[in-house]
Amino acid sequence: MCRIFGHFDAQVTAHEMRTVSAVQRHGGPDAQAQAIGRGWALGINRLAVMDLAGGRQPYRLGSHLTVVFNGEIYNHAELRRRLVARGHRIDDDCDGSVLPALYAEYGPAFTDHLDGMYAVAVIDLRDEPTLVLATDDIGMKPLYYQWDAFRRQLYFSSELPALLAFRGVRAAVWEPGLDEYLSTKTPFGEQTMFDGIQVLPPAATAQVSRSGGLRIHRRVDPAQPEPDTDPVAAADRVLALLRQETHRLIHADVPVAAITSGGLDSSLVSALAAEAVDGLHSFNIAYTGRWPSDEREFAREVAKRNGTRHHQVEIDPESFPELLPDVVWHLGQPNADPITLSTHALFGAVRDAGFTVALTGDAADELFGGYDRIRQAVETPHGEDWITGYVEALAAVPAALRTELYSSEYRHYVEVRGSASERIAGELAASELGRMETLTAFEAGQRLPAYHLRRVDHLSMSASVEVRLPFCQPAVQRYARSLSSSLKIAGGRGKDVLYRAAGGLLPDSVLDRPKQPFTLPITAMIAPGAALHGFVRDVLSPTALRRHGLVEPARVERLFEEQAARPSQRSALALWSLMVHQLWIDQFCSAAGLKADDTVDPPGDGTAA
Repeated sequence: MCRIFGHFDAQVTAHEMRTVSAVQRHGGPDAQAQAIGRGWALGINRLAVMDLAGGRQPYRLGSHLTVVFNGEIYNHAELRRRLVARGHRIDDDCDGSVLPALYAEYGPAFTDHLDGMYAVAVIDLRDEPTLVLATDDIGMKPLYYQWDAFRRQLYFSSELPALLAFRGVRAAVWEPGLDEYLSTKTPFGEQTMFDGIQVLPPAATAQVSRSGGLRIHRRVDPAQPEPDTDPVAAADRVLALLRQETHRLIHADVPVAAITSGGLDSSLVSALAAEAVDGLHSFNIAYTGRWPSDEREFAREVAKRNGTRHHQVEIDPESFPELLPDVVWHLGQPNADPITLSTHALFGAVRDAGFTVALTGDAADELFGGYDRIRQAVETPHGEDWITGYVEALAAVPAALRTELYSSEYRHYVEVRGSASERIAGELAASELGRMETLTAFEAGQRLPAYHLRRVDHLSMSASVEVRLPFCQPAVQRYARSLSSSLKIAGGRGKDVLYRAAGGLLPDSVLDRPKQPFTLPITAMIAPGAALHGFVRDVLSPTALRRHGLVEPARVERLFEEQAARPSQRSALALWSLMVHQLWIDQFCSAAGLKADDTVDPPGDGTAA
């Protein structure tokens, strides 16, 4: 696992490359290196996980191929045998060492042979100099870039703060960003909160050259397996696939642990990992004091059942004001889920305990219909509107409240452009797939990489921890996509096939409990008198809000009054979301096209959002 970065055909000094490397060194503390050529450069920050003595990057094949790589290639041993048989020499056992020879054999189609999570950059000098960038099939390893079509220049990096360290990167706030963020909790798709900066989508291969410019090809997912229709057979198949992939993913040359939230998904992954690792260590995070929705007892029961060496991590809510700016900075753009704070603290504790790799249960809800909004959409009678309620459930702030919060100028801008919710509703309505297929495609194709996978990647790597995700493995996700809605949602609950698969492996208390999100109890934590309440008030001061002109300070003040008089998830999450956005503006605004006097022109003039 690493952080990668570089440019094509830009004017970048060696000092600038070192600066970019330093900004994301937390994600690769074990080695730093660059390869610099005429009109290009590639850089790497290495977190050593496989073949600790080998795996030196950038990888090279002669003088014409140079490769940097972030991620893990799980089928590297098989690829190595095949490539050696074809006459290639591969000097060590590191997974990424197979990439130059693999690219030499197959060119940009080399990704067809990879099983893993990855972001790869290749400089190919065999003919016209070309930069090739590639991402894995579900988006586990993000890659951000800025492309200047006029100058034919491209910059890229694994993290947004590092990309902004390139002097040639133009960073301006994307005008629709606030509405997109509040409508979906983080921007979906390829556009980031910075105008002109995109994230390469999942299953993408980009080629950059002087003659061809930037061309992005989206790879087509292989055909799905023949689905099972019997619930017992489907549960057996899911369990077999998940066991196979979990056992594959525990192999590393560094200590491996498991995250156990106390819910179904992570508990099942922990149970399967414990089958293959004697004395597996498991980690759970909770909050100092007594708070609603505390899951530590469920996690402790799972650990006892699995025989793991359990670590109970506690984070003091009094420390949240100090941690929040770091979390927002590492993410590079707003994410309204309060779990970001827990994620950051949890992986810091995992690293402090001596672990470099952690397995998690992320992606099960998206693939197996675990969210209430999916169940409610599927159960809506045919002919009735399921889209409006589903889209509203995605939001950090309800549509009606968003309209009230926006300043008059920004409200007008959104009305003219069209809101993010309207766009998403239109995309869902235009789908020609069945309802469950439409929902799974949207959840796994748009929401999962943006909302979950980037958060997990950035906040785990902020602590130099590599996260591996068995549910994201191709065999698991393809089978999940093939299943009918009746196998995923039955008896009023989602993930029915997973619950069946977990029978006998997990305590009944976990299998029988209602689903609850793993998050902060912010309704209680943003109560008057709590440290977090005072911090949110300071960040959302009328002076700060007027400085950027996006929301109405008076309406935000009424939100505080509502939260004090009648605490609710609605007002608490709205305040939290606005606070995160304001922290992001405060940290990045000087690089985001705002004027020196910290004011913005009215939206619509192309200067701010």
